[in-house]
Amino acid sequence: MHFPFINLLAQARTWFSFLLISLVFINGYKAEVMSGDTKVIPIGAIIDINSRVGKEQRVAMDIAAQNYNDISNTSKLALYFQEPTKDSFKATSLAEEMIKKQKVEVIVGMQTWTEAASVAELVHETQVEVPIISFVAPAITPPLMEIRWPSLVRLANNGTAYVKCIADLVHVYNWHSVIAIYEDDAYGGDSGMLALLSEALQDVGSMVEYHLALPSLAYLPNPGEFIRKELFKITENTQSRVFIVLQSSLELGIHLFKEASQMGLVDRDSVWMIPESITNLLDSVNKSSISYMEGALGIKTYYSENSNEYTKFEDQFRRAFRDKNPEEDNRDPGFYSLQAYDSIQIIGNAIDRIASDKKTLLQEIVSSNFLGLSGKIKFESKQLLQNPTLRIVNVDGKSYRELDLWTLENGFFTNISTKEAKNGASRNSESLSGPVIWPGKLLRVPKGWNLPTKQKPLRIAVPGRTAFSKFVKVDYDAQGNPKYSGFCIDIFDKVLEILGYDLPYEYCPVNGTYPDLVQLVYNKTYDGVVGDMTVLAERMEFVDFTVPYAESGLSMIVTEKSLESAWMFMKPFTWQMWAVTGAILTYTMLVVWYLEKEDNEEFQGNWKNQITTSFWFTFSSLFFAHREKMHSNLSRIVMVSWLFLVLILNSSYTASLSSMLTVQQLHANVTDIEWLKKNDMKIGCDGDSFVRTYLEEVEKFKPGNIVNISNENNYDPEFKNYSIAAAFLELPYEKVYISKYCKGYTASTPTTRFGGLGFMFQKGSPLARDVSKAILELLQKGELKKLEDIWLNPKDVCSNNLNSNTTESLKLGSFWILYVISGATSTICFLVSTIHSLKSSQTLNDDAQESNGSPNDVSRWKRVVKLTRKICSRKHKTSKVKEDVTDSSSSCDCMSTPEHQQEMALQLPEIITVSSPPTQL
Repeated sequence: MHFPFINLLAQARTWFSFLLISLVFINGYKAEVMSGDTKVIPIGAIIDINSRVGKEQRVAMDIAAQNYNDISNTSKLALYFQEPTKDSFKATSLAEEMIKKQKVEVIVGMQTWTEAASVAELVHETQVEVPIISFVAPAITPPLMEIRWPSLVRLANNGTAYVKCIADLVHVYNWHSVIAIYEDDAYGGDSGMLALLSEALQDVGSMVEYHLALPSLAYLPNPGEFIRKELFKITENTQSRVFIVLQSSLELGIHLFKEASQMGLVDRDSVWMIPESITNLLDSVNKSSISYMEGALGIKTYYSENSNEYTKFEDQFRRAFRDKNPEEDNRDPGFYSLQAYDSIQIIGNAIDRIASDKKTLLQEIVSSNFLGLSGKIKFESKQLLQNPTLRIVNVDGKSYRELDLWTLENGFFTNISTKEAKNGASRNSESLSGPVIWPGKLLRVPKGWNLPTKQKPLRIAVPGRTAFSKFVKVDYDAQGNPKYSGFCIDIFDKVLEILGYDLPYEYCPVNGTYPDLVQLVYNKTYDGVVGDMTVLAERMEFVDFTVPYAESGLSMIVTEKSLESAWMFMKPFTWQMWAVTGAILTYTMLVVWYLEKEDNEEFQGNWKNQITTSFWFTFSSLFFAHREKMHSNLSRIVMVSWLFLVLILNSSYTASLSSMLTVQQLHANVTDIEWLKKNDMKIGCDGDSFVRTYLEEVEKFKPGNIVNISNENNYDPEFKNYSIAAAFLELPYEKVYISKYCKGYTASTPTTRFGGLGFMFQKGSPLARDVSKAILELLQKGELKKLEDIWLNPKDVCSNNLNSNTTESLKLGSFWILYVISGATSTICFLVSTIHSLKSSQTLNDDAQESNGSPNDVSRWKRVVKLTRKICSRKHKTSKVKEDVTDSSSSCDCMSTPEHQQEMALQLPEIITVSSPPTQL
C-alpha cells in the first residue's frame, strides 16, 4: 500500500541529509574523515571576515573550494575561517588552535607581514608539516628566510615594483621631494617600504623630505585629532606637498583624507598618491568619502577581465556575495578576491599531483605553474615570481578614471596588447597619456610644494653689510625704509621675470656674517638669501644653492713697480729671432761674395778686403742703399729676397719697440704665496667671509699675519702705508677692485677654484631648481654678461687695464717662412752659379787638350784643382793672358809676321788653360 506521507517524509530526509553534507563541505564544521575513497582536506583561513577585503576573500575561497569539490572524486576541501584581532600576534594562537583541533593541512590568509611571520614561526617551532600561503610579502626579504620559515609561501609581490612605479611618477612630473605616509602595524612591518622608496627616489634625483607613520585605528581613541596634529607638523616643517601614502587600510585612509581636505592640503599645487590597499576598494567606498580624495593618483595591480575563467568566476561571485552580504552595494570582485581564489586553486592542484609525483604538499605547492585569475602563478624561492602590471587611476569626483599601465620593462604605456607590452610601443615617458584632474580641479601639473602667497610671502634675507657694495647694497630713505640695489638684486629681478609663476616675496636686511646667513636659512628663519653667497661643500650640507651666476676663485692682489732696463732695445725680438737673423745675414753675405767676386772688382783683393766688402754690402742694406754695384743677375735675385725680409723685420722691430717704450712696463712686487709665508708678510682679506678660514687652515698663514678688511675702500690705504703686502679676494671682487684701481695693482690668476656665487634656499626647496633654470636661461641669452658689464666692469671707470698692457717680444714662429724663402733663394742661386762654372771649366779644358794633341784623359782631381785656383786667383785670368801676350810680343820681333801670328793663335788656348802661380794673400 502506498503512503504518500511516508514518501514525503523520505524525500525530506534525503534533502536534509544533502543539506547537512553541503554545510559540512562549505563551512568546514567537520574534521578530516575518510568515506570510501574520498578524503576531506581541512584548510585554515585567517582573514578579517568583517572587512570589505575579508568578505571578498571568503566568498572567493568558498567558490574555489566548491568548484574543486564538484570535479574531484578523491579529495574534498573543507574551509575553516578565523578572524584575527587588532593584535597581530593573535594570529599565532588562531593557527595553533586550527592545527590542533581542526587538523588543518594548509593555512592561508594573513593580511599583514607580522601575522604571516608569527604563524610561520609557530609552524617551525612545533615542527608540523603545514604549508602557509600568505597574501602578503615583506617589502625587503629578510636574510635566511627559507631556513627560518621553510613552510612559508608568499602569494604576493614585494614592494620593489610598487615603489619604482611611484618613483617614475615623481620623475615624470619633476617633483624633487615627497612626504611619505604609511600605517604602522606597531611592529615595524611596513618600514621596509620606506627604505625602498627612499632608494628609488634617489635614483631619479628626488628624496623623502618627511615621513609620517600612523598607528592603526584600533590604537586611536580620537583618530581625527591625532591625524590633524601630525598634518600640522608637516605644514610647519616641510615645503613639499607631494604626499605618498605607502600603506594604509581603507578606514584610516578615509580619516587621513578628510582631515587633510579640511586643512587645505588636498588643494591646488598639492599631489596625493594612494596605495593598492585603497585603490582596489574605491568602488566600494562611500561616495561622500571618496570625494575627499578627488584628484589623487592611485596604483593597483592590473588583471585581465576578458578570459572565460574570469567571466565564470564573476557571475558566481556576484550571486554569492549578494546572498552573504546584502548590505554591500558593490558586488564586483576585486584583486583580493582573485588572489584568494587562486590560493585555493593552488592547493587543489597540488593535492591532485601528490599521488603521481610522490612529493609533499609543500613541494607541490611551490612547484605550481599556471595562469590564475590574478596573473601568472609561479614561485621562486617560495616567492611569487611575476612582473606585475600596475594600473594608474585618477580619482575624479565620486568615481575614478583609469589612465596608463606600467611595468618594470616598459614604464608607462597605454595598451596591454601583446606587442605593446613586449616592445613598449606606446610608452610615454614624459607624462601620463590621459588628462589628469589634480586636487583642486587643477588642470596643469602641480608644483608639488608650498607656494608662497601675498598673505605669507617668501622671506628673503639680504646681506646688510658687504665688503663690495656693487654686489648688494642696502640704503635707507628718510622714513627708514630699506632700498636694495646691486648686481645680485638685478639678477634676482630678472629671474622672477622668467620664472613662469608668481612668487610673492619680501627682502629682509640681515647684518651678520655669511655663516650666520647659512644658519638662519637652515633653521628656517628665512626662506633664502639673495646676495654674494659662495657655494661651498660644507654649506650644502645645510642648505641648497642655485647654479652659480658668477665664477669664484681665490686671487692675490699685489702692488706693481716699473720695469727699466738698458737692454730694452733687445726686447722686441726673442733671442731665437736674433740668432736666426744673424745666421741668415752671414749666409747671405757669403753667397753674395761668391757670386760677385769673379766679375765685380769691388769684391776682389785679399781675403780681408773681400770679407769686409761683402759684410758691409749686406749689412748696409738693412738701413740704406749700398754704393757697390752688382754685376751678377743671381746676386740681384738674392738681394731681392733679402731686402724683402729686411723690410718686414725692420717694420716689426720699429713697431714693437715703439709700443714697449710708449706703454709703461710694470712688474708685481710679490708673485708667490710661499714668499709671503716665508717672510712673515701681512696680508688682507674680508674677515666676514670664509676666505680667512681658508687662508688659515689650507694655506697655513699665521692668524696674526691676516688683517681683516671690511670695506673695499680700505684696501688701498692698507697697501700704501705698507700694512699689508698682498690682499686675497674672490675672483668677482678682484675684478671690481682692479677695474677701480687701474694703476699700481695687479692680480694673479686664481689657482684655487670655488663653487661660484649663487642664491641660497632651504634644504629641499624646489625654488633652488626653478631659479637655477632661470639663471641658465639668462646665461644663454647673454643677460648676465650685460649685468656684469654694468656693475662689475664699467667702461668709464678705467680706460686701460694694466693686466693686458704687457707687450710681448716677437717670436720666430711668426716669421719663419720669410727666413726660409731668403735662405732657399740664396742656396739656389749659389748652386746655379757653381754648376755654370763647372761647365765653363770643362769646355776650356777640352779645347786646350784638342789644340795640344794631348789625350782626353785628364784626371778629375786636376780639374778640381784648376777650378779652385780659378776661384781663388787675385786677378781675372783674362788679365794674365793679356800680360803674357804683351810680353811675348815685345820679346819677339818676329810676331808681326803672318807665320808667327798663326803659331801664337794655336798656343793661346794652352796659355789660357795653364793656371798662373797661386796668389799670395
